[in-house]
Amino acid sequence: MPDQGAPQQDHPNPGAAPGFGARLMRRKPVELLVAEGGHGEGGTLRRSLGLWQLTMISIGATLGTGIFVVLGEAVPKAGPAVILSFVLAGFTALFSALSYAELAGTIPVAGSSYSYAYATLGELIAWVCGWCLILEYGVSVAAVAVGWGQYLNELLDGTIGVTLPEALSAPPGDGGVFNLPALIVVLLAMTFLLGGARESARANTIMVCVKIAALVMFCAIGVQGFKSGNYAHFMPLGVAGVSAAGATLFFSYIGFDAASTAGEEAKNPQRDLPRAIMLSLVIVTLLYVMVAAVAVGARPWRRFDDSEAALAQIMRDVTGETVWGTLLAFCAVIAIASVVLTVLYGQTRILFAMARDGLVPKIFARVHPKTGAPRANTLIVSLFCGVLASVIPLGQLADATSIGTLFAFALVNVAVVVLRRTRPEMPRTFRVPLSPVLPALGFALCVWLMGSLSSVTWVVFGCWMAAGLVFYFLYGHRRSRLAPSES
Repeated sequence: MPDQGAPQQDHPNPGAAPGFGARLMRRKPVELLVAEGGHGEGGTLRRSLGLWQLTMISIGATLGTGIFVVLGEAVPKAGPAVILSFVLAGFTALFSALSYAELAGTIPVAGSSYSYAYATLGELIAWVCGWCLILEYGVSVAAVAVGWGQYLNELLDGTIGVTLPEALSAPPGDGGVFNLPALIVVLLAMTFLLGGARESARANTIMVCVKIAALVMFCAIGVQGFKSGNYAHFMPLGVAGVSAAGATLFFSYIGFDAASTAGEEAKNPQRDLPRAIMLSLVIVTLLYVMVAAVAVGARPWRRFDDSEAALAQIMRDVTGETVWGTLLAFCAVIAIASVVLTVLYGQTRILFAMARDGLVPKIFARVHPKTGAPRANTLIVSLFCGVLASVIPLGQLADATSIGTLFAFALVNVAVVVLRRTRPEMPRTFRVPLSPVLPALGFALCVWLMGSLSSVTWVVFGCWMAAGLVFYFLYGHRRSRLAPSES
């Protein structure tokens, strides 16, 4: 009986060993990916998540990052036209979300776009995609944790009149020595995740409700300070500014694919994953545009000045009282914590899938038999992200995350077209309309926004990819579970 792990199409001559190029392009059969769902080293993941929990995971991982944290980074790049930047980033995310929805319903596994690429584009491309996802999820946890510390200081100042000293609340390069709050929020998220997916989802749902209420409250109060004159010079930095801000703000949409990382813990993944992805993206985009419109109308765009707690400051300016800003800061502390929780969850599940395939050490696929959670994986990733958040400034983290995300999303748009052509008979609970036109548009938009990022970000990305390829050829290529079947 042939090994199920060996893709038959790669072996036209069974008696001959495949060449180096063929080994790089070996694909993992979709049926094997699905059959292995949930199985790890020493235990299995538990299927306990329904449509509501999956949607809340996606909203939890997305909503808050761009509004509560990165808005202050984006407004100086685009001016009042930052609203168009949100729309641009949202459309880019939408095209990719359509592709994600089709693949999530067809291949409902934990690896997200890494697994989709493994089934369609080959092992090397899958590794590159997985390496980008590590940049997307792991670094974004650190980036969001940095912003959490800013709102924590706003909350402490408004309640007890003290703030953490800058040396302990900002990373080197931003006037501090060590960002202690960023480390604390990552460790808190780690504590929830160690308890299992169901417990983490329950805590996340509560936090998502709090953050939506906070943004609605901001709009209701912030609109009272709205001044049409703040929109007088709508696009002061031109189309280039809109696209540059859109590339940065794409960071705020990276969470919508978090539901796809829960494919092996969903009760009915084929039905619920596509719905959760699309529903969460619609809700998040509407809230982002609404809040951005109110924020820019209430404060001149030149006064944002890279503030990481801009909404709380606007509330204070509009009302002339500290209580509303303090209340918003409290809600932001809860909201941003949910982003850290859900994105950290996605990172651990992607590494779980890569470890099961042999491309990273097996310790990341080890499952605790009582909780059904990859505990060692969670501990390692949490400590890494916590330390990263403690020592690197927000702006550098956000742009590095955006470029990794855009690259992974571009590959997903390619993967959905390839799978349509190579496996047209497979059942699909959701299909991208007007394929391959919409996936092609999604790919083109991702590439365009990548080109809008700074040269420094590209250098960082290039170094990251080079390190990933070195690791793959020294470790993953030889230890891949598909490799032994070819000898």
